[in-house]
Amino acid sequence: MKIDVLKETIETADPYKRFGKVNRVVGLMIESKGPESSIGDVCLIHKKGSKHHPIKAEVVGFRDENILLMPYVEASNISPGSLVEATGESLKVKVGTGLIGEVVDAFGDPLDGSLLPKGLAPVSTDQSPPNPMDRPPIREKMGVGVRVIDSLLTVGTGQRIGIFAGSGVGKSTLMGMIAKQTEADLNVIALVGERGREVREFIEKDLGTEGLKRSIVVVATSDQPALTRLKAAYTATAIAEYFRDRGKNVMFMMDSVTRVAMAQREIGLATGEPPTTKGYTPSVFAILPKLLERTGTNQLGSITAFYTVLVDGDDMNEPIADTVRGILDGHIVLDRALANKGQFPAVNILKSISRVMSNIVSHDHKEAANRFRQLLSTYQNAEDLINIGAYKKGSSKDIDEAMQAYPHLISFLKQDVEEAVSIEDSVSLLLSLMNRED
Repeated sequence: MKIDVLKETIETADPYKRFGKVNRVVGLMIESKGPESSIGDVCLIHKKGSKHHPIKAEVVGFRDENILLMPYVEASNISPGSLVEATGESLKVKVGTGLIGEVVDAFGDPLDGSLLPKGLAPVSTDQSPPNPMDRPPIREKMGVGVRVIDSLLTVGTGQRIGIFAGSGVGKSTLMGMIAKQTEADLNVIALVGERGREVREFIEKDLGTEGLKRSIVVVATSDQPALTRLKAAYTATAIAEYFRDRGKNVMFMMDSVTRVAMAQREIGLATGEPPTTKGYTPSVFAILPKLLERTGTNQLGSITAFYTVLVDGDDMNEPIADTVRGILDGHIVLDRALANKGQFPAVNILKSISRVMSNIVSHDHKEAANRFRQLLSTYQNAEDLINIGAYKKGSSKDIDEAMQAYPHLISFLKQDVEEAVSIEDSVSLLLSLMNRED
């Protein structure tokens, strides 16, 4: 049997290496005359002098009879006539259980320069989403250890949800809480376009030693080329898919989708795409559903995903936020005004929703959550009148009830970073709080 496989491999192997030559370099793009390649293939650009290692670049387009390449690293020492070697393969990374606890770059190599553990399998970073008919319905709850989410925005196993926030509102800290306290088997965390300073801070402060032990962190900082930042998102997703296909319940977190979109915009503009919606190219809105739909459930396991979205000027209707909100199964909005009041997590319950919550929680739980929202909404609508003393007690039964309940509601929403709360305790506390208010 093995001999037949070897024989077939030898017969189908291509004994030739195909080369082209660099024609010109324009901005981020390297234009080459040949070799024969397809979109997404990796090519090696050989620099002048044998002491230099070849640069990996990806085929991102064609112009006339030339191929357009974008390098994964800074393109230095490339000159006209540099050889371009076709590999005939797309980017692959090595994945396995030995990778758990590691911090890797966009190509799956350890960020600290150490060697990869043995026993890993190569996996393509670019894969198709599961067939819709192969996705089991979401029927089970996934506890994330954050009281406001577990009780009022309950997440299902395999749900995809967005965290929408401006800069400095606490999304990284919230992600760290979820990673440390989630009921999932392991975490896969993608940090795309982060400041170099923030990477180590997130790993040591927000994630911590216990969180890292059950996590794989994929990092591409803001100073790296656009293609590398984009590939970090694909690599992290491929790693999560590998464990899902082995029956695991994976917690996947990406910070942030906005920076992935910005990386794709750079690539699109460099290849000649026209800027359309607020400067974003059409390819941005083509890749987002393909990337985000790869997570979720399949017949073997699940990927419960949290994607952070940076909203410029806290504008929830900017193009990327609007597109991502339409793709995902719910959204959590972090409010700067609440953060300024010292509320953490600064979740604006009235602007947030979990689209699968009604399918996975009990009737009593659903009623209690609705009652909580009603009381909070009533108070906020009358807050200005209450603060200036224009509301007279007894004028409205609903407002009186909301005023009495408000301190307890805010206390319920607040949670210390180190406070661990199970989903059962969160729901029980919500039910007892609402029963008391009734």
